[in-house]
Amino acid sequence: MASSYEFLMILFTLVFISTLQAAIAATSSTQTYKTYIEKACNSTTYPELCNSSLSPYASKIKGNPQKLCKAALSIAINATHNASSSISKLLKQKGFTSFQTSILKDCIANTKDSIDELKQSLDAMRHLNGSDKESQMENMKTWVSAALTDDNTCMDGFDDGQDQVSETLKNRINDVILKIARLTSNALSLINTLMF
Repeated sequence: MASSYEFLMILFTLVFISTLQAAIAATSSTQTYKTYIEKACNSTTYPELCNSSLSPYASKIKGNPQKLCKAALSIAINATHNASSSISKLLKQKGFTSFQTSILKDCIANTKDSIDELKQSLDAMRHLNGSDKESQMENMKTWVSAALTDDNTCMDGFDDGQDQVSETLKNRINDVILKIARLTSNALSLINTLMF
């Protein structure tokens, strides 16, 4: 008959093995999900940015294309919100000409419009299981395309007044807007691959 010590050792070993198997399975699943995201991101214009922004959410996305698109939209919304806040903080600094102030204000308005449009697209995703899913898909694409247009419109203001805007200011805004435009473009690419 086994002593209580031997019994506890056997029990401990079984618990350890069970926990180890669960951890290995979870790691394997997470790697599978990350591979799914990497393959999906290959269809986008900016696959490295797509993969790096979405892979931290692999365990939530799993292999679900709708969850992938929702995550891509949410990431674009957050980045656009941060961009709008950064430009707003920049605008509070002194020393801008009235033309530069006008361009920055327009850019803030464009980023806020972009946030609204991305949110509209995310809202349309919630209705994809309804009878009008084709209509909702078109709405999503329209909203995300409009958000991209807003991003580009922000930068157009800097191009129109090249001689009145310093390269430093233009480059600073360009870096912020370029990132959100790329994230938005990736979201649109992923949405375009959704099938029902």
